[in-house]
Amino acid sequence: MRRIAIAMSLVVPLSVSLVAPAAHAFCGFYVSDSGKQLVNNATQVALMREGTRTVLSMQNNYEGPPERFAMVVPVPVVLQKENVKTLPRELFDKLEQLDAPRLVEYWEQDPCAAGLDDHEETKKAQSPAMAGAARADSAAQNLGVKVEAQFAVGEYEIVILSAENSGGLDTWLRQEHYNVPPGAEPYLRPYVAEGSRFFVAKVDPARVKFEHGQAALSPIRFYYDSVDFKLPVRLGLINSGGKQDLIVHLLARGKRYEVANYPNVTIPTNLDVSNATKQEFGSFYASLYDETLKKNPGAVVTEYSWDASSCDPCPGPALYAQDFATLGDDAMPHDQQQQQAMGRGFFGGFTLTRIHARYDKQTLGADLVFRAAPAIVGGREFYAQSGGIEHGAVAASYNNFQARYVIRHAWEGEIKCEHPHRGIWGGPPTGVPHDQPKSATNLAFAKRDAFQLSSFVTTDVPEIGFLKNAPPALVTTSTAAGASSAAPSKAASGGCAGCATANDSSPAAAAVLAPLAIFLVRRRRRA
Repeated sequence: MRRIAIAMSLVVPLSVSLVAPAAHAFCGFYVSDSGKQLVNNATQVALMREGTRTVLSMQNNYEGPPERFAMVVPVPVVLQKENVKTLPRELFDKLEQLDAPRLVEYWEQDPCAAGLDDHEETKKAQSPAMAGAARADSAAQNLGVKVEAQFAVGEYEIVILSAENSGGLDTWLRQEHYNVPPGAEPYLRPYVAEGSRFFVAKVDPARVKFEHGQAALSPIRFYYDSVDFKLPVRLGLINSGGKQDLIVHLLARGKRYEVANYPNVTIPTNLDVSNATKQEFGSFYASLYDETLKKNPGAVVTEYSWDASSCDPCPGPALYAQDFATLGDDAMPHDQQQQQAMGRGFFGGFTLTRIHARYDKQTLGADLVFRAAPAIVGGREFYAQSGGIEHGAVAASYNNFQARYVIRHAWEGEIKCEHPHRGIWGGPPTGVPHDQPKSATNLAFAKRDAFQLSSFVTTDVPEIGFLKNAPPALVTTSTAAGASSAAPSKAASGGCAGCATANDSSPAAAAVLAPLAIFLVRRRRRA
């Protein structure tokens, strides 16, 4: 028998420091009987939810020989052609950039400038032929596998399967000449037991454009109705040998989501960091994330929850009306009032939430189930009545939370006035070069062992018991503020100066790492 090479990797191209794919981030698998390596290097997933309707969008691409392959995703109902469509690839890049952890720079303003007041809020304005692929023949029937639907969308040949037992499904896939890895049947079993159908999207490489050895696949979107709101991730554990990162972008009108079946925690935010963080932002954030999980084992981390039409600071453009429609609003069961509003070009009111999980076979026992959660704020250049900048996540009537980290440049000029006002932060002095806010992406591949958190932060991180200048023996442990347990606080002073809001009439302008698909390379039949 030929040796089957299996490779696991995940890359979303953006600007942070990376190393070779040793993090075992994983969103499925590719297999090939050619003996050559197939690498899945990007999976991004977005979920939109309203009522009982879920719209799931995902983008995949891979590196390797142009073999025919497929991906398999469990779904709760039989999908028809009208439920499935392809999307523009650029939208996922935009989405990922918008809700990723961000790094900003502030400069201390002239302490003698007129009009400054202590604790004034200052913010920097940022402003496929179907033949042979899905036969409903007697062999399939004998195995308890049924082809419920089949159709083509873009470069994908879609087959919807149902199965009476996981062993029959496993056997059927093998008889149809798919190289299913050994040991896959136990992972299929719970989905069959739940009555799931299986969305099989096969790709014909002859219809795919390859760029620098990578297949550029169109993102694919499908929707369905189900009382349960969950993401199937267990299949991604097949043949996994290490840690996997999962980042989910959730869109819903006026509400934030968290997981219902794992602990929730918000990432520590509003930390001051050293200037060296600019070169190693990914490594800094990975170290902070890992320390947060050490204090909260098994938790899922909330990194962002904000009105999707605005951002502050903005590492890229916010989402526009066309983006919301593309991501699923055009498939939602709107009432008459909503339909009239959309007729006037209004698609607003969406909250974008980003949650991040990192796990392995030992720590992931169930698919992620989502529930609505109370609104939170945090990670802004707001000053509390006590005088300090707001800290952590606190309950609020609206969502305004982000993972934000700040490099602060102290005033270096001469101070000539009698009563200087220190600690007022804003944009750079005239002529000083500066960068736009920077997003931390590709986090599954950030260098995790080369740096420690103490290499970056300049202040304490009490949520995880990190004290910047304390000996290790004096560091105490405390639980980070969970998303659903955030306590109310006094209102912060100041407004939202510098917030950027998308114009709904403007045209539309991402790890994301979702281990929910099985990727299978179809072997060529031999005569």
